[in-house]
Amino acid sequence: MLTRRRFLGFLAASPLLATPALSSAFALAEASSRFRGRDGLPIAYSRWISGGPLIGVVQIAHGMGEHIGRYRALAQALAAAGFAVYGNDHRGHGRTAGSPGALGDFGKGGFELLVDDMVRLSHIARDENPDLPLVLLGHSLGSFAAQWYALDHSAEIDGLVLSGSGALDGLARLARSAPSGKNVLNAAFEPARTPLDWLSRDQSVVDAFIADPLCFPALKRDSFISFLSAAQPLADPARLRRIRSDLSVYLFSGSEDPVGQRLEGVRLLMQRYQDAGLRRIAHDFYPGGRHEMLNETIRDEVRARLLDWLARTLSRST
Repeated sequence: MLTRRRFLGFLAASPLLATPALSSAFALAEASSRFRGRDGLPIAYSRWISGGPLIGVVQIAHGMGEHIGRYRALAQALAAAGFAVYGNDHRGHGRTAGSPGALGDFGKGGFELLVDDMVRLSHIARDENPDLPLVLLGHSLGSFAAQWYALDHSAEIDGLVLSGSGALDGLARLARSAPSGKNVLNAAFEPARTPLDWLSRDQSVVDAFIADPLCFPALKRDSFISFLSAAQPLADPARLRRIRSDLSVYLFSGSEDPVGQRLEGVRLLMQRYQDAGLRRIAHDFYPGGRHEMLNETIRDEVRARLLDWLARTLSRST
C-alpha cells in the first residue's frame, strides 16, 4: 500500500522530478512552486528554462492519471529550442493531490476549476515572460481542458496544440454505453499484455506508467462525471464561434488512439473548428500510433514535427 509518507518520499526522490543535465550550450534550470486555485487549493507546478535566449513559452496540460514529471523529455527539448516551459499537476494528480487517497479526485471544484487553474498558470507565465508568445499544449484529459480553455480565453494564447484529443461527446457516448467493467480503451488491443497497452507500442513506457506511484488508471466517479460534463460545451457551435478565428491550432494523433476514436473524433473536432471559422488548423496523423504519441516508438519524429510547427507559428506571430 502506498502510504502518505512513501508518497511524499517518492516526490522528493523521484528521478522524474530531479533536474537533469541538458546536452546543449546552456544548462537546464528546473524550478517547482505552487499557486492558489480560485478555491484556495495549492496547485503544484514546474518550470523549465535554459540559460539561453528565449523565443516563446509553452504551457503543458498533462493527461488523466499522470503528472507533469512525465513530460521532462519534452520540456528538455523545448527548453533547448529556446522555450520557457510551464506545467502544473492537475487537481487530483501528482503533487497537487498531496496524498495517495486524493489521486483521481478533482474535489468540489471539478473539471471547471481544473481549467481555471490552467488559466492562472498562464498568467504566471505571462507575468514572468511578458514579451513572449505563449502556446498551450494539452494531452488527453489536458487536451479537453485546453479545448475548454480556448472557448473563453483564446485571446490569451498564441497557439493551441492538442495531443491525443478528439470529440469528447463521442468519447462520452462510448464510455456510457460500455458494459460495466469493460476496458473500452484497451479493447482493440486484446489479447493484451497489460490493461494499458492502448497508451503506446513502447512496452517500457507502459510498464513505467504502471510502476509509477503517481500514476493511476481512472478518475474517481464524481470527477469522471465532471469531466464528461464538458462534452456539451465543447461541441456547442455558439461556444466554438467565440474562439478567435486566427488562432493557430495543431493536432497530432496516432491512428489507433481509442481516445480519438481512431481519428474519427479528431477529424470531427477539426471540422467543428473549421465550421466555427478557424482558419489556421494543421495536423499530423501517425499510422499505427496509439494514445501517447510523445512516448511512442517514433517519439523523436513526433517531437521534431511539433518543434517545426512551433517555429512556423511563432514566425507568424512576431
